Amino acid sequence: MKTLIKNATVVLPGACDRFSVLIDGTRIGDIDPARHTPVDQTVDATGLHLLPGVIDDQVHFREPGLTHKEDLRSATRACAKGGVTTFLDMPNTNPSTVTVERLDQKLALAAEKCLVNFGFFIGATPTNLDQLLAAQRTPGIKIFIGSSTGELLVDDQDALERIFAETTLPIAAHCEDETTLRANQQRWAGTTNVADHSRIRDEQVAVVATRRVVDLAIRHRHRLHVLHVSTAAEVPVLADHHNLITAEVCPHHLLFNVDDYARLGSLIQMNPSVKTARDNELLWQALLDGRIQVIATDHAPHTLEEKKRTYPQSPSGLPAVENSLALMLTQVNLGRCAVEDVVRWMCESPSRVWDLVNKGRIQPGYDADLVLVDLHRCREIRDEQQETKCRWSPWHGTTVQGVPVRTWVLGHEVYRDGQFDESRRGREVRFDHARGGYW
Repeated sequence: MKTLIKNATVVLPGACDRFSVLIDGTRIGDIDPARHTPVDQTVDATGLHLLPGVIDDQVHFREPGLTHKEDLRSATRACAKGGVTTFLDMPNTNPSTVTVERLDQKLALAAEKCLVNFGFFIGATPTNLDQLLAAQRTPGIKIFIGSSTGELLVDDQDALERIFAETTLPIAAHCEDETTLRANQQRWAGTTNVADHSRIRDEQVAVVATRRVVDLAIRHRHRLHVLHVSTAAEVPVLADHHNLITAEVCPHHLLFNVDDYARLGSLIQMNPSVKTARDNELLWQALLDGRIQVIATDHAPHTLEEKKRTYPQSPSGLPAVENSLALMLTQVNLGRCAVEDVVRWMCESPSRVWDLVNKGRIQPGYDADLVLVDLHRCREIRDEQQETKCRWSPWHGTTVQGVPVRTWVLGHEVYRDGQFDESRRGREVRFDHARGGYW
């Protein structure tokens, strides 16, 4: 099947201009092919931008074990609607993905259910070094250096030293210091004010853990990716190590801050917590100057009933995967960044960080994972229109400008203006870790 997308403004590596793009089967066949190249269908994309499909490298799609909140089908419908063509899922499901056997089981389940491409991290525990050494079909190792659930907290220094010294896969770290966190919990014991969540999980909770994990990475020369940077104070800790250490920020840490608790309450309760308006601005600046390389969502849905419990019984986490691209394109329209920046942060950089094969850019030979967006179209985000199973968004009532309208996964159109084609499935992502990462 050959499809020609013509008259779009195409965001290519190093260029953004009017081109035609030929999809040949599952791959990008050519850029600006000869005028009379035979094709099976033509898409006139006049007035639209063609981007590589978004790669979201931090999601919690809840399957297995927590499917009342989300499952792989509902989550990947949300991906397709939002222009996300590849996701990398975290290990804190039930049971946790801490063995090669459980990783293989997740991959088999995804092959049956996912509309988009998929990969799964293996989680570190204090005692599963043998499994981390044996894992191959994974982007990397997830370490919770701070509060987590079940067996996934790794706070013991000896265990951390062994993981960084003996494993070779890239490491993704959730950085919140357990000792500092527990001291803050004692200080604010008995509170029912959700705004205290940002006092309990404050700047120091994040900074102490980030310093700790960066020190481990530098001493052991081990590739590290710091997840969901939430405070400007973490940014200098990450500086000047881009050959070894990369980092990401989430839309909620760019667009929400402590002033929003009064309006949104526990809907923006997250780990790490939202911080100040000053942190918002400085995190944006770190993105723009390259000190933070990736935007990912940390999509972590809970039911509204769960979220509306009195703090601290309310769980941390929010859904974002189907709105993240539109939220960032809105920032393009507001003049904060360029569409090329969005492609770098959400497509090219995550592919480079995790050594994805043939993903993240529009280039002949790469997988035909593509999204057409209308930078001029406005849409109001509504809870009742969400594809995520939890059916709510903290951005409910927000008008975005810049909307995905058509999404292709491996050359197959899975979404068009509110309609889905679920006749085919995405594919397990391949990794080439020998390439050596971001640089």
